[in-house]
Amino acid sequence: MQLTTLLSAIAALAMDPLATLAAPVETLGNRDFPDPAITLDLRTHEWYAFATQGNDKNVQAAYSPHPHDGGWTYVEHDLLPTPGKWVNQDQPDIWAPDVHYFEATDSFVMYYSGVLAGSPYHCIGIATAENITGPYEALDEPFACPDSEGGAIDPSGFLDPVDGSFFVVYKVDGSSKGPGGPCGNGDPPGEPTPFRLQRVNESDGITPIGQYTEILDRDPEQDGPLIEAPNLIRTWNGTFVLFYSSHCYNTPDYDIKYATANKIEGPYERRGELMGPNTNKFGFDGPGGASSVRDGTMVFHANCDAGRCMYVTEFDIEEDGIVTLAE
Repeated sequence: MQLTTLLSAIAALAMDPLATLAAPVETLGNRDFPDPAITLDLRTHEWYAFATQGNDKNVQAAYSPHPHDGGWTYVEHDLLPTPGKWVNQDQPDIWAPDVHYFEATDSFVMYYSGVLAGSPYHCIGIATAENITGPYEALDEPFACPDSEGGAIDPSGFLDPVDGSFFVVYKVDGSSKGPGGPCGNGDPPGEPTPFRLQRVNESDGITPIGQYTEILDRDPEQDGPLIEAPNLIRTWNGTFVLFYSSHCYNTPDYDIKYATANKIEGPYERRGELMGPNTNKFGFDGPGGASSVRDGTMVFHANCDAGRCMYVTEFDIEEDGIVTLAE
């Protein structure tokens, strides 16, 4: 698939106002499937979601031809059976995988975080596969590893549908080395937990280009001890929308927020909470870890009996950048 064809396919997902928005639906029943990331497989035209380590797998996955009808099928094998050489092999703790297709190499690239060998902190890794369901082969070295700052987690890839540039945004996990309190970082002054934006070669999805840019950091009054789970899209009118979560995932304050900007590097304007305790949207307990695509599809997790289950919903974005979730 040529790049122009790939961009045309993505442009077909452009955010136009939706006549009817589908309210959240359950996807996999009572199954632990945290930090879901959604992508469309342009080969099969099926939707895939990838999730944090669980159910005896380093990387979980599920797929659906129609994501909003709840008809999701769980992939029974581990997509990343062997983490990278840089990962602690005894306790890899593979979190928040995200997968993208690159036509130049005709391969799929997975971004994920794992515990760095000899360290208590996570770093960002990359693995590649010929097929979307793997198995993925990890690179020997991490992609981003600010170990002295607490490491890095929650990588999310972004292909700009306008110029074809590709970026990876991730969280510097300063909260993992914080002074204590909620999430280990709630006691003043706390550590920064900024989102870093790194441009990557759009041909291979692996090679960094230039230096990273920090695009948002926590505001203790609004976000508590941290922000995490960044996810970028560019809307039909050119606005960049940054979805993210704040507060502790294991408390009632966990939420889904968003910010907008006219340029990918920012500055980003905080737009408030989409789902969480302040809006009490849909009554979910601990919603967070949202991942979205330009057609208005969003997956997220919320607390359930099994742990954190995946749900899918829809959203719309107005010309002024305001995001509206399905009712």
